[in-house]
Amino acid sequence: MASKEKKTQPKKKGPLQLKTKVAAKKKAAPKRSSSKSQGLASGSRNPSTKIKTASTPKTKKPAQQSPRTAGTAELQVGDPAPAFSLPDDTGRIVNSSELRGKKVVVYFYPKDDTPGCTTEACCFRDGIQELRKSGAVVFGVSADSVSSHRKFSDKFQLNFPLLSDESKAMIQAYGVWKEKSMYGRKYMGIERTTVVINEDGTIRSIFPKVKVNGHFTEVLQALR
Repeated sequence: MASKEKKTQPKKKGPLQLKTKVAAKKKAAPKRSSSKSQGLASGSRNPSTKIKTASTPKTKKPAQQSPRTAGTAELQVGDPAPAFSLPDDTGRIVNSSELRGKKVVVYFYPKDDTPGCTTEACCFRDGIQELRKSGAVVFGVSADSVSSHRKFSDKFQLNFPLLSDESKAMIQAYGVWKEKSMYGRKYMGIERTTVVINEDGTIRSIFPKVKVNGHFTEVLQALR
């Protein structure tokens, strides 16, 4: 009998051979360069282009404004007196236009029923007849309310009107809203001031930073 040829069967690859082939494939595969090595930033398609991030503009802080020392420029003797229309301690409206033909004494004071303001008000109260003989009328002005004025007037039996300027319109127009200082603390308030107005509405005299003692005599002299 003829001898049968043995078919050669493919040899099975051992685990060692598989590992070496996988390792070879890994070595042959091209390395992917990272975005850092290519210089890519923020989605840029050009590796050689570097994108500069825009710097946030610095905002300047607004300059601090110094407190206003007066509502308007300082009034001078001979200037027209600023017009006003304010309620008095009874609620009646007083208009400056109705005072033409009379001498008018307007004294600005900080606050009702305080020692200096009380002394000043009582001096005008006690000397009201002398003021009237000079052809003058007098008004006290502060930023207190009508009701506060009413209580102050009733308490000391004042015989002249107190005008309430809560909005400070007249106070600022006459330039008496100023920076003040007490015990090292600065604040805005009314500087005690008296303005004497002529019959034609022009300013006759101005007394800034009034000292209460002896002030009434100064006003009488200004009216002569």
